[in-house]
Amino acid sequence: MNAKEKLDLTKLPKHVAVIMDGNGRWAKRRGLPRSAGHSAGAKTLQDTTEYLNKMGVRYLTVYAFSTENWKRPKAEIDALMGLLLEYLKDSERRLSAKNIVIKIIGDKTKLSQEIQKQIIKTEAMTQNNSGLTLLIALNYGSRDEILQGVRKIAQDVKSGKLAVEDIDEQCISDVLYTKGVPDPELIIRPSGEYRLSNYLLWQAAYSEFWFDNICWPDFSRKYLLQAIEDYQKRNRRFGGV
Repeated sequence: MNAKEKLDLTKLPKHVAVIMDGNGRWAKRRGLPRSAGHSAGAKTLQDTTEYLNKMGVRYLTVYAFSTENWKRPKAEIDALMGLLLEYLKDSERRLSAKNIVIKIIGDKTKLSQEIQKQIIKTEAMTQNNSGLTLLIALNYGSRDEILQGVRKIAQDVKSGKLAVEDIDEQCISDVLYTKGVPDPELIIRPSGEYRLSNYLLWQAAYSEFWFDNICWPDFSRKYLLQAIEDYQKRNRRFGGV
C-alpha cells in the first residue's frame, strides 16, 4: 500500500498552510548561491500546488516573503523578487490551465510597480477558476495584518459604522487578508525550525502543526502525504473532552 492509499480522502484538510523554509540551507550544503535554493523551492511549490489540487484540497497558503525578510542582503532580495515575478508570470499560464486560483496576501504597496501589475494580472486571469486557491503570502507579517485590521475596526467605530459591542471574532476575521478563507487545519514547516515566525497567528488558533528536518526544496510528495496522514491520526477536540 503506497502513502496515498493510506489516506482517508473524505477527511482531507480543506486548508493547508506551509512555511517554505530551508532554501538557503539547501543551497549552502551544495555549494550553491542562495538564489539556487529559492529556484529549487519554487519548483517544489509548483508540484505541491498541483498535487494538492488533484487530491481535492481547497486552499493552500504559502509563506513566500515576510515583512522581516527585507533585512536580508539586497542581492538576495533582488534575486528573490525576480523569481517571484517570473513565478507569477508562469503561474498565470500554467496554474490557470489547471483550474487553480491565485491570490496574493500581504502589504503589496512596498513591492515594485512591475510586481504589483503582474499580481493584478495573474489574479484576474485565475479568478474564475474553481479548483484549489493558492494564497501566496508576500510581504506578509501576521502582527502587521492584525494591526491594520484593528485600525480598520477602530476607524469604523469612530465613524459610527460599527458599535463596540458588535465587535466579535468574525468581525476581526473579516478585516484580515484571509477574509472568506477557512482557517488552516494543517500547518507544515520543514527545515527543522519549530515556530510560526509571525505567520497566520490569528488563523492558526486550532491548526495542527507538522515539522520535519527536510529542507523545502526536498519536500517531495512523500513528505506531503506523510504530513496529511499524521494529521488524520490526530484527535481534534477544539478544547472539548
